Amino acid sequence: MKVTQITIGRFHHFHLARQLVKYELLNKIYTGYPSFKLKDEKGIPSSKIVTFPWLHAPYMKRGKLGLDRFDWLNKQWQWYDSTLLDKYVSGKISEQGILIALSGSGRFSGKKMQSIGGVHICDRGSSHIRYQDETLKEEYEKWGLKYQGIDKKIIYRGENEYNEADFITVPSEFVKQSFIQKGIDKKKLVKIPYGASLDRFKKIGYPPTNKFRVLWVGGISIRKGFLYALKAFQNLDHPHKEFVVIGAIEEQIKPLLKTFNLDQVQFKGQIPNNELLKYYSTSHVFILASLEEGLAMVQGEALACGCPVIATTNTGAADLFTDGKEGYIVSIRNVDELTEKLQLLADNPGFRDEMSNKAIIRTKKIGGWDTYGNNMFKFLTNISKNEFHK
Repeated sequence: MKVTQITIGRFHHFHLARQLVKYELLNKIYTGYPSFKLKDEKGIPSSKIVTFPWLHAPYMKRGKLGLDRFDWLNKQWQWYDSTLLDKYVSGKISEQGILIALSGSGRFSGKKMQSIGGVHICDRGSSHIRYQDETLKEEYEKWGLKYQGIDKKIIYRGENEYNEADFITVPSEFVKQSFIQKGIDKKKLVKIPYGASLDRFKKIGYPPTNKFRVLWVGGISIRKGFLYALKAFQNLDHPHKEFVVIGAIEEQIKPLLKTFNLDQVQFKGQIPNNELLKYYSTSHVFILASLEEGLAMVQGEALACGCPVIATTNTGAADLFTDGKEGYIVSIRNVDELTEKLQLLADNPGFRDEMSNKAIIRTKKIGGWDTYGNNMFKFLTNISKNEFHK
């Protein structure tokens, strides 16, 4: 049994590839990423990495070229980017095995693998594509913003992949339930939560005693629910509070930010990953108010640094920590709940410290990418026994 992977970008697939190498299962990993961008991907023999960067590399640079403002071009580019990679790989498949393709990148290659007796696994990192599109459309309209929407061709292709694949791997219960809600047979769904490079994250300091610091790490966007977190922070009753915000600001959200009092908000922009543990360690709480995503591992990073987390149900939080123990899990779009939890931690420093200690203990149980690899290996071994030995 050999495994072939397809991923248009990096995402978690190179972590998976390293695990497959460890178990001597990896055939090839095909990617749209150019080879010079993959020099830091250790633990994978270069002979097993095949790049097809002809559309993806310029797509990554479209912002600097001033092309990202053309929505019609972005949609067409994205479509052909994944489609041509998929067709390229389908022409390379000749041996029965298992194909794990990032959703949107494996319809043709999946059919090819199935035609020779192999198995196609569609790997989806976020919610069901139609659930995602409907949720974001509703959210943008709520804020009076134009929603470009996911290209209908991409939605059609995604749903066909879901139906045609033998299995769909997902990282969290939230994602799994979004598929079930859209009519996908739960027997086809396999939940395997991601790991994280938690060995790089540890507590290296303490929050200040003269102020209450709230931390945000991620895109400042509608999808991430930043405005709900900002409203909750502003509602927080504390004489000395600050909101440290790390990440890039979405263009459409900038006019809305001007309607808020930002005196106690520090926008740090994007910072190197190795500097994050300083911010996690010296913040009282980390907040994530996303409308939808698969499994946001920034939560695990924060927990590893002893920073309790307040996150929505739609972040995969329930697969990382227990509500009320290492942090809080709240419903989406609920400013009152976010405010209540922030206030509780601000008013009870001793309880917050207890939660911080429990967060560190919890991360040791989450496991890193080895845990993810072990769970994937068990799943693939079971497939091999049941599908290839009938």
